[in-house]
Amino acid sequence: MKLCSIASGSSGNCIYVGSDKTNILVDVGISAKRIENGLSSIDIEPDTIEGILITHEHTDHISGLGVMARRYNIPIYATLETVKAIKQIKSLGKIDEELFRIIKPDETFHINDISVNPFSTSHDASNSVCYTMQSKGHKVGIATDLGKFDDYILSNLAGSNILMLEANHDVNMLMVGKYPYYLKQRILGDKGHLSNKTSADLLCKLMHSKLKHIVLGHLSKENNYEELAYETVCCELHSQGFNYSGISVANRDTPSQIVMI
Repeated sequence: MKLCSIASGSSGNCIYVGSDKTNILVDVGISAKRIENGLSSIDIEPDTIEGILITHEHTDHISGLGVMARRYNIPIYATLETVKAIKQIKSLGKIDEELFRIIKPDETFHINDISVNPFSTSHDASNSVCYTMQSKGHKVGIATDLGKFDDYILSNLAGSNILMLEANHDVNMLMVGKYPYYLKQRILGDKGHLSNKTSADLLCKLMHSKLKHIVLGHLSKENNYEELAYETVCCELHSQGFNYSGISVANRDTPSQIVMI
């Protein structure tokens, strides 16, 4: 299994996940051209993508969906509520009904040799989900746009060998920043985003000997920066006795280094 963040942040998200036989995208919140260029940089042809997994309908996760679906005829996997919301977004253009595959949280499905498990997330969207994917005994977990985490989230991400996790904001930066009060409250709320510190707390509960790579993602452009997210998480892990070096931060606008297990 391998993972590459093509873009990650509040301005657009797209993640590539692959096995020996199968190529998948999780969210397509950037232009089709940027997705194509990102895939090309890791030697993946766009016409080999066999599924687009959508977490939710916010623009930074679906803005490239219409073009990618029409250009390459790629099946789209999303919850019924998310599909209904997508169909209301006129800027995406018309998408062939036959491309939509309705999924349900906690019901596993397969795309070739990859087993995909969607799980519910607490976010201000229409029945939003995140995903874990497994092939040949290896597990990739992706969890962004989480307002909070609980035992359910932990149980779904447990045992991941590669983990991409949201570290959206630094609370102090957010509180003194220029965002209006209502937006600050949304981000900090149970249907918002994980802070660096909360992300670190979650990681401490997920650490195990076979977790080889942690990628921090979905950083806010205004309320975080890469070094701060990285240092906050590393310091918390070290304070809890985890001497771990496999952490990286996903780039906002360019593909990150591919990680594999």
